[in-house]
Amino acid sequence: MLKLSVVIITFNEEKNIGRCVQSVKNVADEIIVLDSYSTDTTAAIAESHGAKVFYQAFLGHIAQKNAAIAKALYGWVLSLDADEALSPQLEQEILQVKKSAAYSVYRMPRFTNYCGKWIRHCGWYPDKKIRLFDKSKGAWVGENPHDYWQPFNADEETGNLAGDILHYSYYTLSDHIKQIEKFTEIAAHAAVAKGKDCSLLKIWLGPKWKFFSDYIIRKGFLDGYEGYLICRYSAWASFAKYSKIRQYAKLKRNNSEQ
Repeated sequence: MLKLSVVIITFNEEKNIGRCVQSVKNVADEIIVLDSYSTDTTAAIAESHGAKVFYQAFLGHIAQKNAAIAKALYGWVLSLDADEALSPQLEQEILQVKKSAAYSVYRMPRFTNYCGKWIRHCGWYPDKKIRLFDKSKGAWVGENPHDYWQPFNADEETGNLAGDILHYSYYTLSDHIKQIEKFTEIAAHAAVAKGKDCSLLKIWLGPKWKFFSDYIIRKGFLDGYEGYLICRYSAWASFAKYSKIRQYAKLKRNNSEQ
């Protein structure tokens, strides 16, 4: 049977880390938590559930997740965020993979809970993610804060598991608004660092298309009031990111001319 390391990065996740760690106990041969010096009880809770806690100042989502994998003792890794947990079905499927792995990489759907409601539309489900893999086959890549695990070999076959990662995203609307502010700041600075700018047309049209796409095409209206909120906030996040890119690109040009 394969040995499996579960790796989790954390910062002030005392609301979530206990549930996350508890959900993987039946599949994990070790549980690694790489903490960014939390100021709450995250580390103590993780240790109380049997996790090995290491510390690393935050390097950015991509580098931090790769650093967490480097701590893993075993070749196979299940990578989770602290606000995620395994569904019972996914737990059983991972146990089967450990007994007999047909692939080196596995993708699974993520099912998100938003302010107490499970969301099936808005482009939020099935939201398939690669989270279970032979760590020698790939690495975390992307553009902060949006990371994804990518095989080194583009032709690497990927298995699909049917069980859900349960994602407890936001407990309140304020949590969502704070995350939008945080992530749009990171995304805008990352984009400008790569030389990107944003036109007024994109700032005006992009959020409108985002709302129409998520609410109508992706059937966000079927998720009721919460679906409407998600689509509105997603459109606002689009507007905020593009506006910040334009602002920071202008500041960068002005600074270079001085």
